[in-house]
Amino acid sequence: MPPIQFVDLKRQYRNLQPEMDAAVLRALGRGDYILGEDTREFEKEYAQFIGAAHCLGVGDGTDALHLALLAAGVGAGDEVIVQANTYIASVLAISLAGATPVLVDCDPETYNLDLAAVERALTPRTKALLPVHLYGQPADLDPLLAIARDRKLAVIEDVAQAHGAKYKGRTVGTFGDVGCFSFYPGKNLGAYGDGGAVVTNSPALAERLSLLRNYGQKVKYVHLVRGFNSRLDTVQAAILRVKLPHLARWNEQRRAAAALYTELLAGTRLVLPKVAPWAEPVWHLYVVQTDDRAGLQAALDAEGIQHGIHYPVPVHLQEAYRDLGHREGSFPVTEAMAPRLLSLPMFPEITEEEVRRVAAVCAAF
Repeated sequence: MPPIQFVDLKRQYRNLQPEMDAAVLRALGRGDYILGEDTREFEKEYAQFIGAAHCLGVGDGTDALHLALLAAGVGAGDEVIVQANTYIASVLAISLAGATPVLVDCDPETYNLDLAAVERALTPRTKALLPVHLYGQPADLDPLLAIARDRKLAVIEDVAQAHGAKYKGRTVGTFGDVGCFSFYPGKNLGAYGDGGAVVTNSPALAERLSLLRNYGQKVKYVHLVRGFNSRLDTVQAAILRVKLPHLARWNEQRRAAAALYTELLAGTRLVLPKVAPWAEPVWHLYVVQTDDRAGLQAALDAEGIQHGIHYPVPVHLQEAYRDLGHREGSFPVTEAMAPRLLSLPMFPEITEEEVRRVAAVCAAF
């Protein structure tokens, strides 16, 4: 049997090749490689897709979070609450802003922020909440927004894995002060290199973010603040413009694949992902839990089926964050899940036959 990739980017490129090649060649021909025409047009188009007033392309998803925190006034001496089971980029952005990451445990059903843990973690130094829509599953935002209103906290949404996901019918990334996106190639909307974006409905924050991403300047060589070099380059924007009109359909294809996985794996000993009644996920990842991950990995490997782990080592147990003072047992839900998680192949072009083959191997194991 042919191998099944975890994410097949070549398949997607082949489907778009004539349009993609033409768009890239047009951008190359214009020569406006930095903040050029395709970047400006993509920003308008993506803002419209998300339902936000403003979109600014930046270098990558980590930069999006970093600049959003700075624009919201987060800095040295401040604390930002984020979940311990996220990808480390969510936490690194807080450190880059000069603030202290305050890690909390996750909800065992949704894998997103545990609301009770957030309440316990609040201190007078808390400046922002950073909910992560992990695996493409929307976080429960209304209670978090209520906390933020009561405490006058900024809300920075990490939407790196949830392009187009909806919470109570509205697209995530538009609830907080800023929504932050990654266009890493394997994302639901991926470039052919690094890229990211911030969206906001605040003109003041949009202005601040525009300065921060481009050396703090409105006019070249006239610098109003100490900014950064973090801009979505025009060629990547041209690529994203080709892909964006397909994103809604691709998300529906992911939903269909996830529904089939759930149907075929029901009744097995695997713990399957759950969807809250208010959530419309976009299934960036389809993550199961198993008592014998190594055994299931071996079974999949034997059939040429790729898989992933998201994530094997929680942030608080990483060497990079030893200084936060956490140890094993600090976040029991996160730690209990980490050795059990396994991500099955998921991408829009995965076929029904491939999903059935993956599920059959899992069920047989």
